[in-house]
Amino acid sequence: MKKIFWIAGENSGDLHAAHVIKHLPNSQYQHLGIGGPKMKTAGLQQLYPFERFAVMGFWEVLKHLFFFIKVQKQIKQIFQNENSKPDLVVLVDYPGLNMRIARLAKKYQIQVLYYISPQFWAWKQKRIHHLKKYTDHIAYILPLEKEYFEKYEIPSTFVGHPIAEQVKIRLTKEQFAEKFNLNINKKWLGFFPGSRINEVEKLLPQFYRAIREFPAEKYEFLISRAHSLPENIFPHDSKLQFISDYNYELMKYCDFLVVKSGTSSLETAYIGTPFVIVYKTSAISYFLGKKLVKIDKIGLPNIMMQKKIVPELIQNEANGDNIARWIKKYLENPKKYAAMKNQLQEIHQLMEKRSASLATAKIIKKMLL
Repeated sequence: MKKIFWIAGENSGDLHAAHVIKHLPNSQYQHLGIGGPKMKTAGLQQLYPFERFAVMGFWEVLKHLFFFIKVQKQIKQIFQNENSKPDLVVLVDYPGLNMRIARLAKKYQIQVLYYISPQFWAWKQKRIHHLKKYTDHIAYILPLEKEYFEKYEIPSTFVGHPIAEQVKIRLTKEQFAEKFNLNINKKWLGFFPGSRINEVEKLLPQFYRAIREFPAEKYEFLISRAHSLPENIFPHDSKLQFISDYNYELMKYCDFLVVKSGTSSLETAYIGTPFVIVYKTSAISYFLGKKLVKIDKIGLPNIMMQKKIVPELIQNEANGDNIARWIKKYLENPKKYAAMKNQLQEIHQLMEKRSASLATAKIIKKMLL
């Protein structure tokens, strides 16, 4: 039986990797490593509680440094031991830890596949050299990355974006409204603060400020809540609906959305509901990020299309007043609203043609022959 060591440190990576694992039966492959509940359900033997890895930003990672050192030390022991040494390491996004583990795997002559490579074209561009040196193959998901891998002669395959095969709408709008006691005759505003505590704590207060600008008799306010988040960071307010497990329905049926930067912004773009992207981190992380980031866009839909389709509110601009203003700007201007919907349809068409998980599973099988 072939042993595969996985690392996916956040919810989106957990989801994407779980779909790949499902194409690799447990009767033929042993799956061990770091991943979330979806990977565990698919057959992963977890080393650590997943929630410990959900940190974001320079300062936030620094505060958890001793934990990550401990993790790396244990992984090193696994790679050193002939009885536990894997045949392949599959790294999923999450570059801070994964780039160090790639180097460790090569030291112990273990093959490395990187699925959803680091965004080296945005910042830390020297990572392209590390990818060439420490990985055996890259399964990449953004078409714009092709030119970089070809230029540096890095073995790679464009597998398509995993979102296209993962977005599943299970309920009609009427069923969704009944399940969460929503008034179908009102306008629905949806808010996605993310799944990491540090980003949620920064964004939620601004979302509440924006919500106060809209009358409850005309609007429903729906807020996505990840299971990994503790209850006590969400307030008890009768006019707010907290939605778990039905993110895609929330994205599809709302009239407008406010979405934190990251994978959820691309999911929203794929579904096609107009929205605004928000990003807010600690002052230290933002200061360092501005020095390092080499592109003028942070939203994945804008990066993918290489043009500003979706408005971005970053750091101090991501405040309640601005968020409310942008919501009104689109809801009160049908032409502007329709124009964004048309541009989002371009993203949908670009992404819907491939099965990323099946293509990645085929690469894994080939590497393990």
